Amino acid sequence: MKKEALLIVDMSNDFVADDGGLTAGEPAQRIVPYIIDQADQFLKNGGHVVVTMDAHEKNDPHFQLWPVHNVIGTEGQKLFGDLHKWYDKNAGNDSVHYVPKANYNAFHNTNLAELLRSHDVEKVHIVGVCTDICDFLTVAGADAEGFKTVAHKRGMATFTENHELFTNHMKLCFHTEIIE
Repeated sequence: MKKEALLIVDMSNDFVADDGGLTAGEPAQRIVPYIIDQADQFLKNGGHVVVTMDAHEKNDPHFQLWPVHNVIGTEGQKLFGDLHKWYDKNAGNDSVHYVPKANYNAFHNTNLAELLRSHDVEKVHIVGVCTDICDFLTVAGADAEGFKTVAHKRGMATFTENHELFTNHMKLCFHTEIIE
């Protein structure tokens, strides 16, 4: 039987907390309960939940483009608030996974595609931040790897005005199903 997976993208303190290094702030904080609800539903229905997380070294060249964020081992890189509690509670579950990433696209130079295939996943659902950067490029990566994609509009946020534009772009470019 083919399965589905929920990908939780970059919901770290640095991307979500008010004082985060590159925060989407309140819009990202607002989606946390929705993400937790979806994660619980996926586990209840036999799906998988994968936390994908930006992971940068202290002197990463990435910081020539962006403020310092998600440095490996820092508080900023940890999951935000109730998501951290949810992950700690479920970390021993064989259907809950953690995949660090150094690129916007969670499939680039990670084992994410292999992990999903090893569990017979054929469709991935995307939630997290930021809609117009890591969410969009992770959808592109999933599509390139042959996975069907679903974007949860209520479960994504960004620090720009491009949320609508990029969810529409996901639908147009990758035939992504959009859940309002």
